[in-house]
Amino acid sequence: MALIRSVFQDELDGVSQSLVDLSKMVAESMKKATEALLGAELRVAEEVISTDEKIDDFQHELDSRIIDIIARQQPVASDLRALITALRMSADLERMGDLSHHIAKIARLRHPEVAVPQELHDIVRHMGDATTKIAEKVGTVIETRNTNMALELEQDDDVIDTLHRELIGKLTSGSWDKGVAAAVDMTLLGRYYERFADHAVSVSRRVYFLVTGEFAKH
Repeated sequence: MALIRSVFQDELDGVSQSLVDLSKMVAESMKKATEALLGAELRVAEEVISTDEKIDDFQHELDSRIIDIIARQQPVASDLRALITALRMSADLERMGDLSHHIAKIARLRHPEVAVPQELHDIVRHMGDATTKIAEKVGTVIETRNTNMALELEQDDDVIDTLHRELIGKLTSGSWDKGVAAAVDMTLLGRYYERFADHAVSVSRRVYFLVTGEFAKH
């Protein structure tokens, strides 16, 4: 029985490590997507777009592995909770990769022009830096199961929300003169960054629940 339990624990640890690896992939994807967006870097944009397929494949393989473990081991209590939570976290992380992909597609669509007007570069750069750091922190939260750090993600998300409101304020101030297409691009971009952070918070809240058995209060 001890050997069986040891093998099962190794499988659980492998799932956790895969989630950490997935978080690193989406963090790097977001970093490069912002780089492509602000620098009109077509090669980098294409790299992000192609990487999204790898992220999808990685997530599908991880989900299949988790389902296989559940079917074979028939876990109960905390072990089952850990595996079901892992399925939900992988879905959030995969969606974060999709949002980076969407950002890169706007960079590709507007190439060779820069999609972001110069006066909005600082806001978008801050959003890109902040979301990248959030994704990196999520990986640490998954790896360490640090509940205090998990709760910090809520505050990190507030920074993104503030930047998002600032961006929308620029678009609706009455002085916008960059045209409808640019306004649509910026509206979408703001939403992509904001949703990326929301999914990261969702992952951190799931880790908190996994460790404590309680839902974190907003």
